[in-house]
Amino acid sequence: MNQIDSRALRKTLGAFTTGVTVITTLDAGGKAYGVTANSFNSVSLDPPLILWSQSLTSSSYPAFRDCDRFVVNILADHQIHVSNQFAKSGDDKFRGIGVTPGLGGVPIIDGCAAHLECEKIAAYPGGDHVVYLGRVERMERAARRPLAFGDGRYMVTFAHDLGELAGANGSTAGLPALEAVRLAGAALPEVCEQIGQRTVGLAVWGNLGPTIVRWEPSAAPVSPHLQTGVVVSLTQSATGLAFAAFMRPDIVQDAIDRELATRGLAEQADPDGLAAKLAEARQHGIARAVGAGPSVRHKVTVNAFSAPVFDANGEMVLSLSTTSPAERLGADWDGAVPVALRRAAEQLSNRLGYRGGDCRQGAQGQ
Repeated sequence: MNQIDSRALRKTLGAFTTGVTVITTLDAGGKAYGVTANSFNSVSLDPPLILWSQSLTSSSYPAFRDCDRFVVNILADHQIHVSNQFAKSGDDKFRGIGVTPGLGGVPIIDGCAAHLECEKIAAYPGGDHVVYLGRVERMERAARRPLAFGDGRYMVTFAHDLGELAGANGSTAGLPALEAVRLAGAALPEVCEQIGQRTVGLAVWGNLGPTIVRWEPSAAPVSPHLQTGVVVSLTQSATGLAFAAFMRPDIVQDAIDRELATRGLAEQADPDGLAAKLAEARQHGIARAVGAGPSVRHKVTVNAFSAPVFDANGEMVLSLSTTSPAERLGADWDGAVPVALRRAAEQLSNRLGYRGGDCRQGAQGQ
C-alpha cells in the first residue's frame, strides 16, 4: 500500500469546506476548557447524535476524555478571533470571551451561529485522534451566518441555491444584479489566486457609469489609493472599455457621447482610437488599457485588463479587472494574467447561467 504524504492529504482534505466550531467542557474541578475544531459532523436525527474528533496530543485531551458533557459552539462569521484564540495553546483561552453556563455548567460561547449541548456517550480510537460521539440534549440556532473554513483559510458563506430565482429547469435567467454581485464578490479571492495573487476589482454599471464596488487586495497592491464607489472612464480605463465593448450599445452609447463631449472630443471621427480599442477588446474577449504616463489615482504608470461577465440572458452584468505597475504587468493580450482573468470571468459567467461560450462569443452576440 502506497504511503500517503500527510501534507498532501491535508491539502486535499482542504477542498472540503466546513464550518468552524469551538468545543467546550468542564473538568472534574470545574475548570473550563475549549478547543477549535472543524472535524464536527451530524450522525443521526433519531436519536440526535453528533461527532467530533480531537488530537491525542491536545493539551485539553484529558479534560475531554474524562468529561461527561460538552458543548458544540458553531461560530458565526464575525468570530474569527474566537476561533484563533481557542486554536492556540494556553490557559487563558476564555479571556475576553463572553460565555453563558449551560447544562452542567458547561460554558456556551456568546454570539455564535448555533450551539448544541451534548452528553458524551462514546469515544472511539481514530489513529492520532479520538472520535467523540455525543447525544444532543438542548440546542439553539441564531440568525447569524456561520463561519466557514477551507483550503487553509477562513471563508464567508452565501446562498448558492437561487430558490425562486431559478426557473423550472434551474435556469438563472433574470438573475438580479445584486445576486450576481454577491456571487462574484464571494469568488474574488479565488480569482485573485487564479491570476497570480494580483489585485482584482469588481465593477458594475451604476447610474453614472462603470463603478468599482469591491477590490480583492493582493500581497503587492498597485497603490494605497484603491477605493470603492469610484466611477471610471468609459474611454480611458480598462474597466470602462470593457463595458463600452461588451454592454448593449443602447445602454452605454449616451454615456460614451457625454464623456467625449466633456473631454472636448465629441467632434473627432475616432477620438483616442476608441473604435480600434473596442474592436480589439471584442476580438480578444478582454479590454486593455496601457499606461502612457503616471496614473492620476495610482501615481504610477499602470497597465490594466478587464474581462466581462455575462448572465444567463447573455447580458454583461459586471466586470473583473486587474491593474499593476507596468513593469509588473505586461501589455501582451496573450500574457498569463489576461488569459487567466478572462478564464475566471468565463467561469463566473457560467455560474450565472451563461451558456454562450467564451467572452468573445458573448461579445459577438451583443
